[in-house]
Amino acid sequence: MSHGLLWLPLLLVFVLLTTLGWLERRRQHLFREWAEGSELAKLDGCGAARLLDGVLSWSSFEAGKLVVRDSFVIKQLELVELLALGSGEAPLTEEAQGACRLRLVGGGQQKDLPFSDAERARRWIDELMARSRCEL
Repeated sequence: MSHGLLWLPLLLVFVLLTTLGWLERRRQHLFREWAEGSELAKLDGCGAARLLDGVLSWSSFEAGKLVVRDSFVIKQLELVELLALGSGEAPLTEEAQGACRLRLVGGGQQKDLPFSDAERARRWIDELMARSRCEL
């Protein structure tokens, strides 16, 4: 009997890991459907983003679905800044890594797009600025 009780925590860990894997698979499936046909798309720990027909929109995964948080028309893009995710208006240095946000400025508005990886955010800056120039 005591040997059986030793296996119980392992069984619970297995069930937990299986459930987490199923949730991640579902999140990725929803993202693939949402981002289908996009010119540019990303999925990370901070959420999902896509560029479709000149409109950049981003969402988060909540309650088994992707909920759109905000959008920005790329044609109006004037400036993209790389900022730290949680510390106010502090710009991110070139060697900094980790979570950050892109500040999109243009058309009299500014919006923040969160990223969990600064390298990917830097690549997105180049892509977004190139696409905004093409839209003009």
